[in-house]
Amino acid sequence: MIGEEKILLVGFVTSFLVVLLSTPALINVAVKKMLVDEPDEKRKLHKASIPSVGGIIIFAATLFSYALWFPAARQGGQTVINSDLKYIVATLLILFFVGIKDDIIGTSPVKKLVAHFIVGLILVTMADIRLTSMHGLFGVQALPEWASVFLSLFTFIVISNAFNLIDGIDGLAAGIGLITCVAFGIWFFIAGELTYASLAFALAGSLLAFLIFNFYPAKIFMGDSGALIIGLIVSILAIKMIEFPRNHLPPDLMGLSKPVFAIAVLIYPLFDTLRIFINRTVKGQSPFTPDNKHMHHRLLKIGLSQRQTVLTLYFVNILIISLAVVTMGLEASYSLYIVGGTAIVLAQIPFFIKKKFD
Repeated sequence: MIGEEKILLVGFVTSFLVVLLSTPALINVAVKKMLVDEPDEKRKLHKASIPSVGGIIIFAATLFSYALWFPAARQGGQTVINSDLKYIVATLLILFFVGIKDDIIGTSPVKKLVAHFIVGLILVTMADIRLTSMHGLFGVQALPEWASVFLSLFTFIVISNAFNLIDGIDGLAAGIGLITCVAFGIWFFIAGELTYASLAFALAGSLLAFLIFNFYPAKIFMGDSGALIIGLIVSILAIKMIEFPRNHLPPDLMGLSKPVFAIAVLIYPLFDTLRIFINRTVKGQSPFTPDNKHMHHRLLKIGLSQRQTVLTLYFVNILIISLAVVTMGLEASYSLYIVGGTAIVLAQIPFFIKKKFD
């Protein structure tokens, strides 16, 4: 039997190697079959046709590694599989095929929203992966049933779409996804929950290898099939972490507010998505209308290169996560004010710097 710590490392390495060794072949096939994202001067940054089906290998490697090294428990000589696994696989399959269809021939925003709603219903009503409490945030504890279902569905839909919306510059969605998965993976490992730690590290291994091909200048994009998979897995990890039984937490995690930590880990995709949705709604546009108003576009406009923009956003995400850890022990609402306030202040800095191109 492989030790608990080694399972996570082996799962990470397995998914990393699968993506590393398989991506070059996928790039060749995508180019030959014209499964590429064509340049668009109005809202796209790349100048050449780039394969856009990288989500295939992210999905396959993560699922393969997770299933192969799944840390099943044994009771009475029998192997016991966590029942959440079947629902996770089922919902991943739904969003993967919705995403790959969009990458190849396109899918309307309404159809994608319906798919997200169905996935959310499966996870909330059948898998019972849902938020049942605010855990003291703003003084709120247990949620009524209707609020629990609504908030959980909203969380799944927002986080899944958030990673799709920030995937507009080489290496951004993959890098932020990697940081997010490592943060959640470490938390679950410290908490002794290997089921979700292994899922986080399996996806992290896939994303680290994918970044080798996706960092500027990108040789392949993950497309919707990759971004939606990242968003769904991360949303599951976030909710399972927030709902982790407090009486099972080790002393090292007792003072860390679970909702605040989850928000800090997801601060960039959540903040940028919320800002974009509000701006588009105020202007009378559909929240799903593509544009070039994201934070990474703003950083490019003030003169940063693609590499500098991505690295800056990585740094800010890690900084906010660190701030959440530093404020552990404070009342949850105060910790959120510090984390959220810092994020808002940092987000305003690019808008006070004179545009390089006006």
